[in-house]
Amino acid sequence: MTITPRIRLFVLTFSVLFLLAAGCSTVWHYTAPAETDISFYQPPTSKEPLLNPGGERPKNVVLCIGDGMGINQIALARQAAVGADGRLWMERMPYTALVYTHNIRGEVTDSAAGITALMYGIKTRNDRIGQDSKGAAWLSIAERLQQEGYRIGAVATSTITHATPAGLAAHIHNRDLEAQIAVQLLESRADVLLGGGRKYWLPQPQGVRTDGRNLLAEAESAGWQVISSKEQLAALSSGRVLGFFTSEAMTALPPEPTLAEMTRAALRILSGSSPQKPFFLLMEGSQIDWCCHANDVKAAVRQTLLFDTAVCEAIKFAAADKQTLVLVTADHETGGLTLSGGGVKANQMKTEWSSKNHSNGPVILLAFGPGAEHFTGVLDNTDIPRRIARLLDITDFPKPRQNQSAAAHAALETAGMN
Repeated sequence: MTITPRIRLFVLTFSVLFLLAAGCSTVWHYTAPAETDISFYQPPTSKEPLLNPGGERPKNVVLCIGDGMGINQIALARQAAVGADGRLWMERMPYTALVYTHNIRGEVTDSAAGITALMYGIKTRNDRIGQDSKGAAWLSIAERLQQEGYRIGAVATSTITHATPAGLAAHIHNRDLEAQIAVQLLESRADVLLGGGRKYWLPQPQGVRTDGRNLLAEAESAGWQVISSKEQLAALSSGRVLGFFTSEAMTALPPEPTLAEMTRAALRILSGSSPQKPFFLLMEGSQIDWCCHANDVKAAVRQTLLFDTAVCEAIKFAAADKQTLVLVTADHETGGLTLSGGGVKANQMKTEWSSKNHSNGPVILLAFGPGAEHFTGVLDNTDIPRRIARLLDITDFPKPRQNQSAAAHAALETAGMN
């Protein structure tokens, strides 16, 4: 049979529509990391729930997102690291909820629509960050808190312009436009950005920018400290910091700083202002998702434990500080992971994947710190930033960006997007 141009076009169109329906509208261009060693992991010594600090209203908020991390990914990591009866650090957090993750169409979400729900409090279409389905831009909870004097930051093991960390302050119709997202993050004047993706901040040939701009030089001129090594990061305790440790996504291997080390440094820097200001930190374990796309069980376990070690840093900070709310959740589950069966050996289970894409099942939310008791029950992902706003006495959230009329909010209500 002759393959005519018309047939090729039909096949291409059908393939694109299939991917859109599957919730994977973005071209997939990352591979799962090969490293699977988990000997680095130091579990908690107790299985008991953490004693929650008192107080109704937190001063600071840390939102931790395990990208693609479903409940079974957590169970699998626990089984591998501490056995079925053990606990991960996140599992000791005393308050829990289930969270629905679908996008505005009721479809399987991608990370862009997922972070828009988790940070901007609105539903949207896949691929959009910080925009509703009609293209109107909204403020993230971080941007809204920044207007109240909060310091803000993001930490990730992907490029910092990838969908989830970009949700700190991006407003764009296509998550793949990372060079444009870099400009938006620079213009946001975020206090801390740590991760990979240096190439999106530099002009060719050092980077991929085609506009000739060197955003890192611009950042230095505007007062940021720009760093590129673990040693430089360890030496910082205050100021405004841009840290890009790789040209693309991080490898999660030495000599790079670990996600835990970046999280610890971000907490130190954000809380180190003089006079001290409240802060909001978005932290993502980016590569759990990539391992689950690849259906790589051992790599997914390692990335989940790396994420849990970073969550531990947030928990320890909050336990000492007693003024910080820590929330742990996921934007979606990836891979449709199921755990079944068993075997002759103890601590053995069978793992099966139902797909290489995202799934629409609910994910867990865990909470620790002042106000944690407000994050229980069955929630929509848009409820999370809205409840953060209420806790912090922010009454006008979700909120359109400046220069947009309040009609955008009314239209959103009418369309049922809230």
